[in-house]
Amino acid sequence: MASRLTHLDESGRARMVDVGGKSDTERLAIAKGEVVMKQATLDLVRAGALKKGDVLTVAQIAGIAAAKRTSDLIPLCHPLPITHADVTLALDDALPGVSITATVKTTGKTGVEMEALTAVAVAALTVYDMAKAAEKTMRIQNIRLVEKHGGKSGDIINP
Repeated sequence: MASRLTHLDESGRARMVDVGGKSDTERLAIAKGEVVMKQATLDLVRAGALKKGDVLTVAQIAGIAAAKRTSDLIPLCHPLPITHADVTLALDDALPGVSITATVKTTGKTGVEMEALTAVAVAALTVYDMAKAAEKTMRIQNIRLVEKHGGKSGDIINP
């Protein structure tokens, strides 16, 4: 299995992948996730009635900041010159809760999937932190990569 996992060497030890020989290409990744909460909590978020302030704006900024700091959080990730990071949060009565989408771009030797996933995860954690005084039973779920473009492996679109 070690031969298929790029972050393991021949002995099965963790390693940072050498991307020095790769060409720079445009890279894009989109990730999504949700924070499920009671309708009453969602109503408080919608009304801006939580004591900590504007949940969606703070979570958006936290997600963007997290995308930029991914290599500080995930030990074997390369630091990347991100050219674009966008995090959108939408109130979703069907959950009920908050749907989160992160889009990250770069031109480089490796992709930005981890940056997009980290942006969603930290935005979701921020929603939880901002609303936990109203509800401690919120659930962060379904954080996933939905699209990846560029690089040797080409385009990936997950339903």
